[in-house]
Amino acid sequence: MRAAVLEQIVRKRVLVLDGAMGTMVQRYRLEEKDFRIGHFEDHPSPLKGNNDLLVLTRPDVIGAIHRQYLDAGADIIETNTFNANRISQADYGLQTHIRELNLAAARLARRIADEFEASHPEKTVFVAGAIGPTTKTASLSPDVSNPALRGVTFDELVEAYDEQMQALIEGGVDCLLPETTFDTLNLKAMIFAYLRYYEEGAGAGKPRLPLMLSVTITDASGRTLSGQTIEAFWNSVRHARPFSVGINCALGAAEMRPYLERLSRVANCWISAYPNAGLPNPLSPTGYDQKPATTGELVGEFARSGLVNIVGGCCGT
Repeated sequence: MRAAVLEQIVRKRVLVLDGAMGTMVQRYRLEEKDFRIGHFEDHPSPLKGNNDLLVLTRPDVIGAIHRQYLDAGADIIETNTFNANRISQADYGLQTHIRELNLAAARLARRIADEFEASHPEKTVFVAGAIGPTTKTASLSPDVSNPALRGVTFDELVEAYDEQMQALIEGGVDCLLPETTFDTLNLKAMIFAYLRYYEEGAGAGKPRLPLMLSVTITDASGRTLSGQTIEAFWNSVRHARPFSVGINCALGAAEMRPYLERLSRVANCWISAYPNAGLPNPLSPTGYDQKPATTGELVGEFARSGLVNIVGGCCGT
């Protein structure tokens, strides 16, 4: 039912996705203890910076950020689960906590969204289950001297995505957002998990949650890290019949525009864009130079030109 409402709204106007989570978290100046409270006090390795844990240890912080985005006009908030998969969390030795993290994140975002709707009955807001690309690539070797080597298998990616996806669905998200895709083969593993879940898994016979796909173009060549053009990317994933497809991260809005225009020409679904606040700058206090008014004007032009149906912000915004 909520999927039908989402479809109705996007047919009428541009939807607003939320913005960066990481730079919002940085404002709270959290310390190591904030990433451990009540859950990971005895964990042997450092956890500061593992922001996905905050849905358990500092839900007040993540909940406040969700509320700020809704108060600012967001139609869709993303769960704080970008790295909440077993592959990424293995870097911290926390790969056994994936279900717990995703359930908590989805339920937190769902609660905040429901509370907002209760106090703003004129507005419907949605929760997107954020699914990052993991820290490994299925297409490229991690060792330049051994091009046949792979750091992860397709099947390992499928199982990691399936575990995360099922917990997000159980937690009450309205749609699924595999984002910042740098390797299309990784995304195809997620799509495989999604289709398997609804065709022969626990979701068989149930309405499919809308699938929102988002890729990242890594440089001025206009290709993904694994070498695909934007058109090749779309042709690799169109079989999933996504609700939307778009571009996020890596490039600022100005640099992103030509690739967004090309994607909007070929894709037969809704188009999304959530750029960084310009190109990264390690000398900037936030890592990005662009101010809100500049990003707003550039993204506003996307909408005025009819290129996008969903807009938001990524790193540094």
